[in-house]
Formats: sequence, C-alpha cells, structure tokens
Amino acid sequence: MRVLIVEDELYMAEAIRDGLRLEAIAADIAGDGDTALELLGINTYDIAVLDRDIPGPSGDEIAQRIIDSGSGMPILMLTAADRLDDKASGFELGADDYLTKPFELQELALRLRALDRRRAHHRPPVREIAGLRLDPFRREVYRQGRYVALTRKQFAVLEVLVGAEGGVVSAEALLERAWDENADPFTNAVRITVSALRKRLGEPWIIGTVPGVGYRIDTQQEAGPEGHGRG
Repeated sequence: MRVLIVEDELYMAEAIRDGLRLEAIAADIAGDGDTALELLGINTYDIAVLDRDIPGPSGDEIAQRIIDSGSGMPILMLTAADRLDDKASGFELGADDYLTKPFELQELALRLRALDRRRAHHRPPVREIAGLRLDPFRREVYRQGRYVALTRKQFAVLEVLVGAEGGVVSAEALLERAWDENADPFTNAVRITVSALRKRLGEPWIIGTVPGVGYRIDTQQEAGPEGHGRG
C-alpha cells in the first residue's frame, strides 16, 4: 500500500511516514496543497491522508480534486478540531474517514488498512494463489499450509506480486508500490528483497523472473529453481 500524507507540520508528517513504514505502508509527504497536487499527478496512491488546514489549496480542495478525478481513491481527513459539524462537512465533501489530532499511529494504520480493504472490495480480504495464502490485515503468509515469517518489506513486495495475480510486475513498479518516492531508482533493493523472499518461501521457487521485464508469481510451478530466473 502506498499513501500520500498531506500535512504542513513537518515533524508530525515525518513521524507518520516513519511509523507507517514500520507497518509496511509506503508513504510520501506533501507539506502544502500545490505539492500534493503535483505528487498526485505523478504517482499512483492507494489512499490520501489530508490535513484540512494547509498552505496553498486546502485539504478540502485537494479532496475535491481527487473526487472529481473519478479515481475512487479513499480519503482520510486529519484535523485538530473535534467538533461534529467539522466532521460532518468533511464527510459531506466526500471523505471516507476522519481522524482527530492527536491520534495513535496504530489507529491510523488500522484505518488505512480498513479503507484499503473497502477500496478493493472486489478482491477477497485473504488472497490465495498457487498454494500461497496472504492475509493483508493480519500480515500473515502461508505456503501449502506452512507459515512463512517475512520482514515488513518482503511482505510488501509479495503483496504487490500476489495482487498482480500472475502478471508481470516491473522492478520500477515494485519500487513505487512497496517503497516510496525517496527510493533510489538505481538501487538493487528490489533484486535483493525478491531473492531473500524466494528463499523464505522455499522451493520450488514461486517467484519467477521475466528477464528485462520484471517478476511474477509462477501460477504453474512447472519447474524447480532451474526453471526460473534469479535476477
């Protein structure tokens, strides 16, 4: 999952971003409305977390732009106000959820995961493919009934690959979905993470490499390690 945090208090924004990373949620930061619109035009996000009171176009204006785009991106509003009419106006605008400052980071992460499940309601909450069972909410993975312990980043990468349902996912797309905008496009992080993930999942290797294109879940498992690229 990748989210955009629109918050002008830099310390708070960075604390949220760093905390979400520990929950395997990639997050980018925009300190004002103009930057938020710029990032929304460049990147693909699953959820927008908007502070209503920001410099430039307000959080309400950003929300309206998102809604008008027809993307269906869920919106979670942040505010220091705890008045019912403020919350009502946010929901009337089109916000999907509301969180009042101060809040616990764990609550934010839970709300984001709930919004992500609601957004992808056409997909089962627990995803199964080629003997893999991935539960995004509990962050659990099983292969042929065997529990597989993964790091946060390995889980994030596997979640993207499983979501592709056997389709090829490029290294660039993995960087975009499982890391964030600060990831170095020339890094070996994707290759290293995928290699470690293969080993964690065990043989026969279920993550195949399509040379020069990317990675995919091998839904056939026609071969052992010799039948799949390791790049």
